[in-house]
Amino acid sequence: SAYRFALPGSAIECAMVPIPAGSFLMGSSDAEKNRKPDEGPQRNISISAFWMGAVEVTRDQFDVFYKDAATSENSAVDAVTRPSAQYVDLSWGMGKEGGYPVNSMSQFAALMYCRWLYNKTGIFYRLPTEAEWEYACRAGTSTRYYFGNDESQLDKYAWYEDNSNNKFQKTGSKLPNAWGLYDMLGNVSEWTLDHYDAKRLENLADNTANPVVAPNKSKYPKTLRGGGYKYA
Repeated sequence: SAYRFALPGSAIECAMVPIPAGSFLMGSSDAEKNRKPDEGPQRNISISAFWMGAVEVTRDQFDVFYKDAATSENSAVDAVTRPSAQYVDLSWGMGKEGGYPVNSMSQFAALMYCRWLYNKTGIFYRLPTEAEWEYACRAGTSTRYYFGNDESQLDKYAWYEDNSNNKFQKTGSKLPNAWGLYDMLGNVSEWTLDHYDAKRLENLADNTANPVVAPNKSKYPKTLRGGGYKYA
């Protein structure tokens, strides 16, 4: 069952949701509206059980890591362990404390937050793979959206171009999917573990278990999922 834990050194809680093992069709049908070339062909993929945060990581949560005096910004042992101070406010006045999602970070910064959590708790945390993210987002459905095919219902589940007022919003303020995950569509995009490959599904064998595109020699691009408040 779902559980909550307090971030070490604070009273701020994180909620984790169990994602059951299973299989699904990854990618979009070539008949789907607005489908892009890198969204297919569909592949049958199996996923092991894992845990996922119920909401996007908030600024409040990330700041516990960022302001941890025991975490060096420039450690001689393991190089950069937390992000450098921002030269400008990259929340652009949209919101910080009180449940707004943390934004404008690199994948590396997100990975370092996960590592900090592991070092503090002894429990291993990481970013989800792209396949895990899509599996969790779909939550056992095969429809266009995890709530069905009716686009008019999107307003109930996501902050996007038509309802966001061009700003990201507090996490968890829309309806969740069937597995209790919020803001999987819209609001801010989420980093995954994968390196981006435009032919990722084309090169992926059917019936693969727990696939991931490992980093290569180039630093970028990495794979983002979930859309955002600016997108239709």
